Amino acid sequence: MDDPRAQRLFGDNLVAPGDLASSPFRVDRDRIVSSPFLARLAGVTQVISPGGAGLLVHNRLTHSLKVAQVGRAIAERLASGSAADHLEKLGGCDPDVVEAAALAHDLGHPPFGHGGEHALDAALADAGGFDHNAHTVRIVTLLETPYPDFDGLNLSWEALEGLAKHNGPVDAASWAMAEANARWDLELATWPSLEAQVAAISDDIAYDNHDIDDGLRAGLLDLDELLELGIVQRLWRGIEERHPGISLEKRQRALTRDMIGTMVEDVLAETGRRVREAGVETIDDVRRAGRQLAGFSEALAKEEKALKSFLYDRLYGSPELEAVRREAERVVTNLASVYRDDASRLPDAWQRVGDRVQQLRTIGDFIAGMTDRFAIARHEELVGPVELPDRF
Repeated sequence: MDDPRAQRLFGDNLVAPGDLASSPFRVDRDRIVSSPFLARLAGVTQVISPGGAGLLVHNRLTHSLKVAQVGRAIAERLASGSAADHLEKLGGCDPDVVEAAALAHDLGHPPFGHGGEHALDAALADAGGFDHNAHTVRIVTLLETPYPDFDGLNLSWEALEGLAKHNGPVDAASWAMAEANARWDLELATWPSLEAQVAAISDDIAYDNHDIDDGLRAGLLDLDELLELGIVQRLWRGIEERHPGISLEKRQRALTRDMIGTMVEDVLAETGRRVREAGVETIDDVRRAGRQLAGFSEALAKEEKALKSFLYDRLYGSPELEAVRREAERVVTNLASVYRDDASRLPDAWQRVGDRVQQLRTIGDFIAGMTDRFAIARHEELVGPVELPDRF
């Protein structure tokens, strides 16, 4: 059944031959799930690489799956909450749009995540730099080419808008985002749909909690220090009261579940309140609201900010991960330098005819599409050894 909001980028084929789903937004989700660019994320570091130690930690793919899980749950429950009447006028908060945005939001991350992005942005400064969010849009509209009739995945405009603006209005569009906007007018200055906002807050919920889980598992976070945070301390005591005598591992995993549940319930209540107060009745009302409608309450936002500060200080900025980041940036910087000096080293499929800027952006596309291990292998082949700690 066609959704009146849905419009494809190329033509009006909302559901094409070969698509398994009947909903156009479910088709968006299915096309993203089928993309090798999503599968690639299994080989891209989230925060901690398992390394030779075989740590059970998250990568970019498992992170994206958890964002989609949280986002879909929030979208489905919003329809039965206190803002149900307003959401009914809006046409609901479509779980498939949320899930599509959540699954695809990190497609543009280069190898080694944010460290690789920083290095690639610097290496391509004379070609406009590199931004992973804009590169996500570039992938789904240009680089992923499984269909004979057009480039990209031919997602709906709503899905593309959600990917472009899931973090809010885009004030300064990078070259890649500007190119996409010139073709489809993504209304970059406005707030995105409620679905995109739900995907964004779900991203925060997911990585806050699985980064804590991974940090404890890897021995990079100290539990006693973590328990000094108010929200963690409250939930930890509640677990002890409900389940006295359980093992430390079970208690830590219960903490992750309770943290996610607490944040989700807060988002549901606060989003409902904001939707009611804003009096939105159309999707355009959401875009013109001038503020984020899906988010944490003021009290939880303050606690979540303290939690993020703790993670930046004790985990992301830890000496162990700083050493990994420096080496990862060196790998990406050296690869960019090699290909800049001699573009003929690129595989045949990546040889492009064009000016110097186009050539450099093709180099960026190629490197951004690598997994961590592939980048390491190419560096060892073209430059020399890579000295990453075995554990991380």
